[in-house]
Amino acid sequence: MPDWLKNAVFYEIYPQSFYDSNGDGIGDISGIIQKLDYVKSLGCSAVWLNPCFDSPFMDAGYDVRDYKKVAPRYGTNEDLKNLFRAAHAKGIRVVLDLVPGHTSEEHKWFQKSRLAESGPYTNRYIWTKDVWDVPEKYHFVTGRAQRNGNYMVNFFSMQPALNYGFCKVTENWQLPYTHPDCLATREAIKDVMRFWLDAGCDGFRVDMAASLVKNDPEKKATSEIWRDIRNMLDRDYPQAALISEWSDPQKALKAGFHCDFYLDHKGNGYNSLMRNMDEATDEDCSFFSSNGKGDIQMFLDDYLPAYNATKEDGYISFITCNHDTPRLGGRFDETELKLAYAFLFTMPGVPFLYYGDEIGMKYQKDLVSKEGGYNRTGTRTPMQWDRGRNAGFSSAPAEKLYLPVDTAPGAPDVKSQAERRDSLLQTVRQVIRLRRGNTDLQSDGPFAVLYAESGKFPFVYRRGRFVIAVNPSRKEVCAPVRCEGAVVFSVGGKAAVGSEIRMAPQSFAVVQELG
Repeated sequence: MPDWLKNAVFYEIYPQSFYDSNGDGIGDISGIIQKLDYVKSLGCSAVWLNPCFDSPFMDAGYDVRDYKKVAPRYGTNEDLKNLFRAAHAKGIRVVLDLVPGHTSEEHKWFQKSRLAESGPYTNRYIWTKDVWDVPEKYHFVTGRAQRNGNYMVNFFSMQPALNYGFCKVTENWQLPYTHPDCLATREAIKDVMRFWLDAGCDGFRVDMAASLVKNDPEKKATSEIWRDIRNMLDRDYPQAALISEWSDPQKALKAGFHCDFYLDHKGNGYNSLMRNMDEATDEDCSFFSSNGKGDIQMFLDDYLPAYNATKEDGYISFITCNHDTPRLGGRFDETELKLAYAFLFTMPGVPFLYYGDEIGMKYQKDLVSKEGGYNRTGTRTPMQWDRGRNAGFSSAPAEKLYLPVDTAPGAPDVKSQAERRDSLLQTVRQVIRLRRGNTDLQSDGPFAVLYAESGKFPFVYRRGRFVIAVNPSRKEVCAPVRCEGAVVFSVGGKAAVGSEIRMAPQSFAVVQELG
């Protein structure tokens, strides 16, 4: 386990939307380097950089054309190495986004795989043996190749699935995952990882980590691959982090990942905290909504079994949001956001802060899809640095921006919030500083529920010598939890502690116990 993960707080940067250093309307690596001091000022100790590799950008870079080349719109390989060096000089780690399950159809591997004649790349992707064979169980693209066959895709039609084989072979076009050509695919991805680790990167967030081996319902064969990769890292790069987009820690962490994202999947515990909409009434029943209809037990019923089963294996990673998830800004007011983020940054595991969430950037509705974003496009808009031209993101004409900035009255920005002591930005900085300054509040600090009643408030939990209570509702509440100590961080009215904990409406408190 990389020891730096124990005190890590990540900042997710969508490179095309963060900061444009050369005035072409698209964010770039040099722009990220210029903003590293800002990242450090948040208290974040690591950056997750969304895909920056060469791509035709039909899926915003998740369609990789060349794993070993930085996309020219972001800079060069040397620029990325400079980012590694500059970040390390400031005590910040940089994790890259790895897309191992598929490539762009423009990747040289696929261009060779689609040829009629056989060669080393014939089985690098999954093909049927005949163009008239179109299996219904999987998504295939037909009639697009010289060779007589159809190719499987992992996501969009321009993203052919790399061939790691099948756990259970049921058709003559399927290869077992132990086949030499499938093992060659695994080694090719390991080679990509070594290339960037040797260049100075600190690990990988793995896109669609569970998608490798097909017909693998229990993910046993896919897990075997990741354990093999973890063995490589433990042997050759012991400080490199491996983070999965899986949202099933009982599989992902057992498979060798150090962290697994707790994603916003409808009906799961994370969803119940911040995005639980009642479809019948269109009411927000999230726990952190101030309308008071949330239920903390929905979260705990999902989270606690996973946490207890995996806390010795790795970390569950809470996110404020990510590039695939609608931002909370606009749906939650500033106080609701403060309470939600204070909770996320005082929980176990390795937390991730999505760029702009620290100022409450809003999800922009009804934008035309950009680079395969579709309904995700509104959460990928440019960072809002100040109230100047293009919100300080770029000097380019507005019509040349990657996506439009939020021009609504009162749109948040970093400069304005930095000047206001009670802003969301300052609250995020304070709670991250508290977390990083106390081992009990860090990734593997102890965690226990002290008070949680279905349909009631507050929620009270312990992290070592700290007792933490949150009341998202608009009414004063109390919990029968004895607590003697000093409030060291709070949002809203301060908690009254003693024989019980009494919480003001919409409040959050961290109490450091005496002794």
